Amino acid sequence: MKPFLLLASALLALPAPSLAQPRIVFENAQLRVYRAGAGPLTGVDHGPGVVVSLDDAGGSTMGAAAWLDDVAAQPARGSVIVVRLLPKMPAAPAAAAASKPGDAPFTGMSFKPTFENDRVSLIRARMEVGAKEGFHTHASDTLVVHLSGGEIEDTADGRTVVNRWKHGDVEFEARGSSHSARNVGGAVDVVLVALKP
Repeated sequence: MKPFLLLASALLALPAPSLAQPRIVFENAQLRVYRAGAGPLTGVDHGPGVVVSLDDAGGSTMGAAAWLDDVAAQPARGSVIVVRLLPKMPAAPAAAAASKPGDAPFTGMSFKPTFENDRVSLIRARMEVGAKEGFHTHASDTLVVHLSGGEIEDTADGRTVVNRWKHGDVEFEARGSSHSARNVGGAVDVVLVALKP
């Protein structure tokens, strides 16, 4: 069995009592993102996408992420984020200076690719205390699934804000958007779902 299929089996299992009905937490023309508890994924659109585990449950570990041809086919073993990819739309060319996750100048950050196909790249990332990511422009639309939560100072368009993220929050970084970031709290662990243009 292929490694990503084994991982998908660990994230999904036989029916379990539903802890929470899936609910949409983000949506745009390219993807629909649900947060769900253990149990059937009733109401989640059938089709391709990514499932990210938010806890250690039923043989899966927090942050485990897998590509599935049908994200709604099996019930979730624990709390999950389901990223349902919608039909691919033509993308405008990226800015010449755009970068992929991990390509921008940074200190105190790590990026570990875990899966890639023609639709997405999955990357496990960590920002240590005080980590900095230099000013950069995103080459792809990227969904950030926060595993640990934390406080990240973000500077874009001459404005600086501190975003306070919680475990299970999702954040969307649009292709072509530019910013710099600095971790002003504890270590931050995330799963990055970078969409291929």
